[in-house]
Amino acid sequence: MALQRQKNNIVNLAFGIMNEDGKAGISLDQSIVNGRCAGCSVRVVNGGRKSAAVRLDREALQDLAEALTEVLATDGEF
Repeated sequence: MALQRQKNNIVNLAFGIMNEDGKAGISLDQSIVNGRCAGCSVRVVNGGRKSAAVRLDREALQDLAEALTEVLATDGEF
């Protein structure tokens, strides 16, 4: 039996996007392993409760970014 060493560089990023009072918003989490994205998930935060995590692939994240750009391009109060 030979000794085998495996080293992983794991980074977990968490973004909390909340409204002004901090009671509602979304949580966006990403796992990066050895410099590559290993997964991304979104949760809805309502008060102290979080919804189940929904995993998104790259195409879904690109669609989300496009939708946010379109929403933000509209003038007015949100």
